[in-house]
Formats: sequence, C-alpha cells, structure tokens
Amino acid sequence: MNKIIFASNNINKVVEIRKILEGKYEILTLNEAGLEIDIPEPHDTMELNALEKSMTIYKLKGTSCFAEDSGLEVDALNGEPGVRSARYAGTHGDDARNIEMLLHKMQGIENRNARFRTVISLIENGRNKFFEGICEGTVAYQQKGENGFGYDPIFIPLGLDKTFAECTSEEKNAVSHRKKAINKMIEYMLLKDNISENKK
Repeated sequence: MNKIIFASNNINKVVEIRKILEGKYEILTLNEAGLEIDIPEPHDTMELNALEKSMTIYKLKGTSCFAEDSGLEVDALNGEPGVRSARYAGTHGDDARNIEMLLHKMQGIENRNARFRTVISLIENGRNKFFEGICEGTVAYQQKGENGFGYDPIFIPLGLDKTFAECTSEEKNAVSHRKKAINKMIEYMLLKDNISENKK
C-alpha cells in the first residue's frame, strides 16, 4: 500500500481521514514520519496555510505529502470565523471557547446559513495541487451531540436535521467537506497512477 504523509498530528482529523480513505493509502502523521514539528498557519487564506504546511514537510522529507486547512464560514458574520476557525477565541484548538464566542455573536441573528470548507494541498515531485470540499448547512442555536470536534456541535449540514456532533462518523463522512476534498484528491491520485502504469 502506498504511504503518504499527512502534515498534521491532529488525531481527530487523522482518524477521520483514515476512515474516509478506507485503506486506499496508508496515512502517516508527522510523528509517525519522524517529524517533531509544529507548523504555523500564518496566512489569511486556507489555500496558503495548507500550502505552507505541505511544502514544509516536502522540503524536509522529499516525499509525497498533503496538508489541509478547514474552517467554518458564516454568512451573517461576513465569513467568520473562516481561516481563523481554530483560534477564533484567541487560543488555538479551544473548541469550547470558539463555539461560545460564535454563538454569542449569532445571538438575535435569523440568517444561520454557513458552510464548512476544506482546502487540501497535495505535493508530489515538488508540484502542488489544491482540492476543495464544501458542506453547506446552518448554525444551530445551541450545542447538541457528543461526537466530532471543532464546531461540529453547532453545525447542521444541509439535508440532515441534526448536528455533525449528533451524527455517526459514517453519517458525517457521507456529506462532510473533508470527505469531498479527500475524494477529489484520491480520484486524482488514482487516475495519475493508472496513467503511469499504462505507460510502462
């Protein structure tokens, strides 16, 4: 099975992506690839943050790798928290405070339309390719569910009547932004591999 480095040690994302891939590729975390590194996300777009992480790893290891940046974009808040989703309340990864801040800003607002967006940067042979996945939905008025991570307890995906945090992993992965982006990446990689194989 082909191995590929995922430029993250976020165990929640790693578990989710491994389930999505269903054994098509073996995913290595940064730790599993022998890298003790915390890559910053200094840019104001998800594309540049993802590229920053993937290029950093490629320069260090010289092998195929990918990185992703994701965020929740709320229409009524002009796209906030967006690229700052993980550190919306000031501290990176403080899900509880991020949700609390978002719900506070949404008080009294009827337009709850929002979307989760993921951008993946795949580096192969020094070349980058982006893949995007979007899941439309709405922001709930209160938290519900114990599953998932991040803003999952307050995001209701289009077509469902419950939050991501109330969904099983299979239900979430069937419609999630990350699933859509990963699927595009895998389709591209499998097609490229098939073309290379046919040329031999």
